[in-house]
Amino acid sequence: MPLLAYLTCAIVWGSTYFAIALGLESFTPYGMVAARFTVGGALALGLGFLRKEPALRKPDLPHLLLVGALLLAGSNALVSWAELHVSSGMAAIICALVPVFLALFSSENIGTRAWMGLLLGFIGVGVLANPLAGKIHLGGVGALLLATMIWSYGTLHGKHHIKGDAYLKQVGVEMLTAAAIGHIAAPLNGGYLHHPLTLKTALSVGYLALFGSLLAFTAYIYLARVWSPAKMGTYTYINPVVAVLLGSVFLHEPFGMRMVSGMIVILAGVALVQLKPARPHQLSEEAST
Repeated sequence: MPLLAYLTCAIVWGSTYFAIALGLESFTPYGMVAARFTVGGALALGLGFLRKEPALRKPDLPHLLLVGALLLAGSNALVSWAELHVSSGMAAIICALVPVFLALFSSENIGTRAWMGLLLGFIGVGVLANPLAGKIHLGGVGALLLATMIWSYGTLHGKHHIKGDAYLKQVGVEMLTAAAIGHIAAPLNGGYLHHPLTLKTALSVGYLALFGSLLAFTAYIYLARVWSPAKMGTYTYINPVVAVLLGSVFLHEPFGMRMVSGMIVILAGVALVQLKPARPHQLSEEAST
């Protein structure tokens, strides 16, 4: 079950950068947040009741609201806004820094190796955003960096404070929290649509609601409970590969040596943070299992 959840996050969320780019042809960023999480949240809650999940714990409720606001109304909206200015592939590459921030924000002493990885990751972002190499929207890059930090902090907050087992109901509350924020923010930020709705954009947001939100986000919340942040965060190794391929093939987004170089440097930095040498007692424990 954890491996299936991991693969779902790795592959499905790799494709959502592409789907967001398609949806933004009609939707505003907050219009997309409102639409996808209204549908996804209602479906998650409904499925939670149909599966007869246990009732939500009252102590979890404020933390569910906070996680929904941070991860979905905050981080996700920033990624959507950034994709108005940078390619979906570049967005996925920069968001691969999530494991670095998970390590940085966790209570674990990350050590010199991880600090070197953090520095290398930011060098990789610099390779991508180098103004001398071409026109790059620095605001979009900054929004993506902020999104990864918010996502990482919110993930750890949920892991530490949300204890119940009603995963679908919890996800439903988090998504409906984001939807409510989206419905408030959209009219104040250009409305729900900036171009007429088309079948392509409607299907892309439907995909985001069903697969990116209901399926993958539920898998992510489950994975955050059962795996360590270091192990869980490596799903972002796969996201950029999927996103860059889809963006370059279907959206004709630029894909050159700078994209390749930036991806390699960022993932090398993430690897320094995540792929720590196993200690002798860890090796003996793994051999005995």
